Amino acid sequence: MAKILVHVTVGPGDPTKAALAFFVARAVIEESQHLVLFVAGDGVHLLTAKSAASVEGLGSGKLSDHFEAINAATTAEIYYSGMSAKVRNIAPDDIVLRGATPGNPNKLVQLIAECDKVISY
Repeated sequence: MAKILVHVTVGPGDPTKAALAFFVARAVIEESQHLVLFVAGDGVHLLTAKSAASVEGLGSGKLSDHFEAINAATTAEIYYSGMSAKVRNIAPDDIVLRGATPGNPNKLVQLIAECDKVISY
C-alpha cells in the first residue's frame, strides 16, 4: 500500500481544479492506498459547509460527494493549515472533513518526507 499525499491550495475560485483535487483524494482511498490530505492557502475555504455544498467541477464532480467518501474512510489522515484557516476566519468547528487536524508548514514537510508520492493542486 502506497502512502499518497494530496496537497490542496486551490480554492473555490477554480471549482473544477478544486473538485478534481478531492476527486483524486477519493480515488486514492478507492484504490486501497493510504490517503494523506493537507489543505492550505485558499483551499481551506473548501473545507466549509458552504463550499462543500456549492462547489462542483466540470467533469470532476461535486465536492460534497468527494467529502462523503473521504469522511467514510477509516485510514485517511487529514490536515489543514491552521494559519491559513485563522487568517480567513475559518474556525475549527467550520471544517466539515471529519478528523481534520490543524497543521503548520513543518508538519507538511514531515508528511512530504514520509509519503511515497505527492500530488499538488
